[in-house]
Amino acid sequence: MELAYIPSPSRGVYHLGPIPLRGYAFCIIIGVFVAVWLGNKRWVARGGKVGTVADIAVWAVPFGLVGGRLYHVITDYELYFSEGRDWVDAFKVWQGGLGIWGAIALGAVGAWIGCRRRGIPLPAWADALAPGIAFAQAIGRWGNWFNQELYGRETHLPWALHITSSTDGRVPGYYHPTFLYESLWCIGVGFLVIWADRRFKLGHGRAFALYVAAYCVGRGWIEYMRVDDAHHILGLRLNDWTAMIVFLLAVLYFVISAKKRPGREEVVEPDTEANADADADASGGETDGDSEPADKEEPESDAPEAKEDADGTEEAEEVDLKKDEAESAKKG
Repeated sequence: MELAYIPSPSRGVYHLGPIPLRGYAFCIIIGVFVAVWLGNKRWVARGGKVGTVADIAVWAVPFGLVGGRLYHVITDYELYFSEGRDWVDAFKVWQGGLGIWGAIALGAVGAWIGCRRRGIPLPAWADALAPGIAFAQAIGRWGNWFNQELYGRETHLPWALHITSSTDGRVPGYYHPTFLYESLWCIGVGFLVIWADRRFKLGHGRAFALYVAAYCVGRGWIEYMRVDDAHHILGLRLNDWTAMIVFLLAVLYFVISAKKRPGREEVVEPDTEANADADADASGGETDGDSEPADKEEPESDAPEAKEDADGTEEAEEVDLKKDEAESAKKG
């Protein structure tokens, strides 16, 4: 008997009357909120408008959920389409099974649509959201804990995960808590991206590329520890190969982007700059309007002086006429 271990929850679903509350779904939802909240703060700090990240997430999140589920179903099709399985289970997302690779890939398509509608560059939006996605993954991995899934090899370490369920071929016992390893790794990746972004002012998608590359490194060794069924290619799990390929693509993008477009975007949301110019023009117009009355008052203030000069001129002319008349009279 183990003296210390991580216990598994007795159940992953709790009921509030007739409404089922699933731990897996709650972890995903909380993760999405954290990603949007942090992404919004980073977007505003870069000069964007409040609410833009959430508006684009409305497109990215549904696409990401569909992509994550598709990747899982395609790579583990035998769980749903083999003999004795019910294909309807492929639609039961709440039972677990979201592939991060598909979620990021198809989620990027949804984000691209949202960014295009707002006239925003996708790489800038992805940079703002990158650390938030890592933190969202860290929270989402605890959904696997509720479902007692995705654990590693058997171990007797003090932090071993105690699996009690025997459904779907599980064998109760003590295993490496790979869900916890990945959760902690994702937290580290999130802070790494925040630090590197502040230190080197990453732009044009390089903060997101750093997140992808760093995550792939951790996913590689964590995936190697897992014992759940998976397809193997040349002795390695499919997700290991995916992690290596995606890592190389992320590093390649980082290097090429740094050479072609160094630095960071000066304007991430064009509407913001246009509004600022409009405000400046409006404030400038008010100043001109205030100065116009002063210009108009000057002629009014000079008017009395002009009248006095005119009166003085007329009086001088009259005096001269009288003098001329008097001189002509004397001569006569």
